[in-house]
Amino acid sequence: MSNSCTGADALVFGALDSGVCLATGVPGFPITGIMELLLDSSVEARWSINEKVALEAALGASAVGRRAVVIVKHVGMNVLADPLITSVNHTIGAGLVIIAGDDPGTQQSQNEQDSRYYGLIAEVQVFDPSDPADAYNSMCQAFRLSEEVSAPVIIRTTDRLNIEKGVVERRPPMQVEFQKFDRDIWSYTMKGKHQRFHASSYPRMQYLSEESGLNVCHERGKKIGIISSGYLSTLVELVLSDSYEDVSHLALTSINPLPVEVINCFIKRHERTLVIEETETFIEHQLSCMDVLGKATGHIGHGKVEVADIIQALEYIDCDTITLSITPETIAGRGFSRSICDDCPYHMLYKVLRTMEVPVAGDLGCSVRTASPPMGVVDIAYSLGSSIATGTGFDRKGVALIGDYGLVHTGLQGLIEAVHHHRDVMVVVLQNKVAALTGGQDVPDMTEVVRTLVPDTKLLDVENVTETELAALLNAELEKSGVSVLLARGTCTMY
Repeated sequence: MSNSCTGADALVFGALDSGVCLATGVPGFPITGIMELLLDSSVEARWSINEKVALEAALGASAVGRRAVVIVKHVGMNVLADPLITSVNHTIGAGLVIIAGDDPGTQQSQNEQDSRYYGLIAEVQVFDPSDPADAYNSMCQAFRLSEEVSAPVIIRTTDRLNIEKGVVERRPPMQVEFQKFDRDIWSYTMKGKHQRFHASSYPRMQYLSEESGLNVCHERGKKIGIISSGYLSTLVELVLSDSYEDVSHLALTSINPLPVEVINCFIKRHERTLVIEETETFIEHQLSCMDVLGKATGHIGHGKVEVADIIQALEYIDCDTITLSITPETIAGRGFSRSICDDCPYHMLYKVLRTMEVPVAGDLGCSVRTASPPMGVVDIAYSLGSSIATGTGFDRKGVALIGDYGLVHTGLQGLIEAVHHHRDVMVVVLQNKVAALTGGQDVPDMTEVVRTLVPDTKLLDVENVTETELAALLNAELEKSGVSVLLARGTCTMY
């Protein structure tokens, strides 16, 4: 059955046709839409409070024979890394696939990290599909491979792949019983589990990476060859078909373990080989002992790669090294900035905080948009849920500004830390009951939990308080010793 669809659709179709039973995820660019498609399907699907919990639920499903998919953005991979890395040696049951959404160009994220490296860290298979058909086939293969080696498989996607359109040949949905967790693994020591993995599972992964039909070689000439992966393979083919018909192209989808033999043969057949990937040197670094061109030689810049970058690299293909002119992007240079909404109920709160001579730790919710000029409210912000723990490191009582979703995500641990160690910090929770930056998903009400930790928690309706009253309240709490919590309740007009 043929379907014209987007890359996001293709990933969902691949999961559904593979008999997936559970989908868990955490909202964020660029994967929110993928999860929403699954929420609208007949599969059990749910937003989780954080990525670690999402993977742990999927591992539970896998153990009892239910195929599962976990959908997170790239920074979410950091949060789920603990159970991921352990699961590889501990083994799983039914197939488990993690969709990692990367953000080349940092459109809506706090960094530009490359999720492919989790393949090396966790020793799991990684697929980096180039178009919708490739995404669908990757998903179907990933579930089978996951069960064959008894470990999760990562599929990396990006916004450009998610919206790319193409034709997908769907297969009949699977309706079979899948394998369950094998308790025989408990007969091994922790060292023995790792030895078993490298004796059986990893060699199988290496073989399948080399023999995968997902890796495609377009042999066109002997002088120049390009090695690429992911959506960039689609861009490379676009450039080559337009102006460079004698340039060969090895488009990799199975990129961890790296199919070294396939790559070696390709490099030997060409005089010059260029590696084009985003965002980091995942493939290129592993080929450092070979004569290849890429980011290290200046032919391709780090981060997001555009058609013009590929053309420029080909124009300088005869140069061993080139020097790229890099001007770090500024907010002014970009021409626009993301600020809080004009009708945000917390405008007065930000205005008052800006006048206070105390350090303010922010979070990766809406409040982070107050850090840049001209508002200049938040001083530092590292990750979702981090502000309270960050505030416990100040040399005086400062402010930890956190959204109610950030509090649920990982912020509660910071609050427990602050209470347990009797730290001086004032926590201001923006309690609007939604995850506003990622689509307005519902947030659990933690009021009673917070009150259990901090009985003197204050409730504040920010839409019914004067600026003078608010400033007096904040200053009074700052003068107290210990942990202060203010639940600032407001209504997000967007949702």
